[in-house]
Amino acid sequence: MKNTLCYILFALFLCIFYSFDSERRNPVIYMIGDSTMADKPLSGGNPERGWGQMLPGFFTPNVCVENRALNGRSSRSFRNEGHWDPVRRCLRKGDYVFIQFGHNDQKMDTARHSDADTDYKANLRKYIDETREVGAIPVLFTPIVRRKFNKEGMLLDTHGRYADAVKDVAAEKRVQLIDLNRLSAGLLEKYGEEKSTSLFVWVNAGTCAALPKGKQDNTHLNVRGAREIARMVAGVIKKTIPELSSHVIMYDYVVAKDGSGDFFTVQDAINAIPDFRKKGRTTVYIREGVYKEKLILPESKINVSFIGESLSGTVLTYDDYASKKNIFGEEMSTSGSASFYVYAPDFIAENLTFENSAGPVGQAVAVLVSGDRVVFRSCRFLGFQDTLYTYNGDSRQYYENCYIEGTVDFIFGKSTVWFESCTIHSKRSGGYLTAAATPEEKAFGYVFYECRLTADNMVVDVYLGRPWRPFARTLYIGCDMGKHISPAGWNNWKKPDAEKTVFYGEYRSRGEGGGRKDRVVWSHQLTRKEADRVTLKNVLGGEDGWNPQVVGILK
Repeated sequence: MKNTLCYILFALFLCIFYSFDSERRNPVIYMIGDSTMADKPLSGGNPERGWGQMLPGFFTPNVCVENRALNGRSSRSFRNEGHWDPVRRCLRKGDYVFIQFGHNDQKMDTARHSDADTDYKANLRKYIDETREVGAIPVLFTPIVRRKFNKEGMLLDTHGRYADAVKDVAAEKRVQLIDLNRLSAGLLEKYGEEKSTSLFVWVNAGTCAALPKGKQDNTHLNVRGAREIARMVAGVIKKTIPELSSHVIMYDYVVAKDGSGDFFTVQDAINAIPDFRKKGRTTVYIREGVYKEKLILPESKINVSFIGESLSGTVLTYDDYASKKNIFGEEMSTSGSASFYVYAPDFIAENLTFENSAGPVGQAVAVLVSGDRVVFRSCRFLGFQDTLYTYNGDSRQYYENCYIEGTVDFIFGKSTVWFESCTIHSKRSGGYLTAAATPEEKAFGYVFYECRLTADNMVVDVYLGRPWRPFARTLYIGCDMGKHISPAGWNNWKKPDAEKTVFYGEYRSRGEGGGRKDRVVWSHQLTRKEADRVTLKNVLGGEDGWNPQVVGILK
């Protein structure tokens, strides 16, 4: 009773919120139907999912999917029990209502039964008419098939006239139809009688806390089956509903804490990626949540993309640090402290937050990048000392529109890296933005292009860089520098000999911290001719002509 009351109050809140949002343009999809569509509880490792539960993972984040489908309901009982009224009150012009009934209309109890050619059709017509009254858009779905094969291994029809009745009403009322009965039948026939059990809730006894006695259910889908059905639905939407088409994205895997994805954890998704997949890019969509995991993307998981649902709401974090003891009582070291290790080449991340949450405890790396041709776009890197470790001297990396924060040496390492339109944020006075360790044979180390250097209030005396190794190379091109930047600009880390071997330079620095007259004499103010040679092609192109600005997140 308490849960039902909370559900009703939440539904009313959404209605009130949307009623005041007169300029709302983002699509809203309401789903009404039975258990094959409905959201399922996750307790006890419950493997069951409704396909509607998985559908949000195929849309851009601005699409609101309200799944109101409920277990055991028919087109009759869903209305008679009062579940339709809250949806109807929320509907606005341009909203969508996805309607899928049929499994329970076949039941013979009076509360649910509807004759396929009379009551069932009448119920569907009424949902359609009431949806259209406010300018919302109904979409009819035929019911998904049950897994029932005959002795010859042929899939049997268990819905009789109910699937045809949906088609009849769709044609009569000129409503968009998605024939899930046909699509799901094709899926099961493709898998065959034996392998199709992998799509349904087939669980051995003693293997799942939610189903301790086991279960062989040929109606209800598991995670894999629900994702497959949702993928087919999304594919049809992309082809047939233009207003929603641009919002459909077909990710290979979805990670979600709410059970709407293939996996609950990011590492499980990584482990599922085929090794050395050279003919395609594997995309992993990570829905909102804080994922506390120590992640490793091994060298064999090439051509992988991570896409976050929201920049601030999708957080990959861990809290190791250099002086923390491992299981052998030894200090982890800086390299061992990373929250995320990227060893694979051609990795792309977008719209994610990467964090080391250990706090101000010394070296604590958020991300260690060793792979070549790595791209981060619109990401945040949170930490204190040693936030971003650009580890490998042969690694080329590109960061665009990213936010990187820290205290001391929070961008450091050997790699060749281009930072474009990034915000580099200092959290402590007397700190250092960079500690490059550029190999002697490399022409470039770090290039900051049109970046903003910002700081917490009262932070002062921050240096642009200091040399971790003697041939460190760091350039700031057209950057806006806050007043927290030390007038001297650069620090030699008490290594006077390094002043002769490093190359620290600026071109047209601006802002309160961009003054030139007090910079250390061993740094460089580039001429226009020198600055013109600092191009993305010259810095990152290499022998293979890599251009990160044309690399797509999905392919």
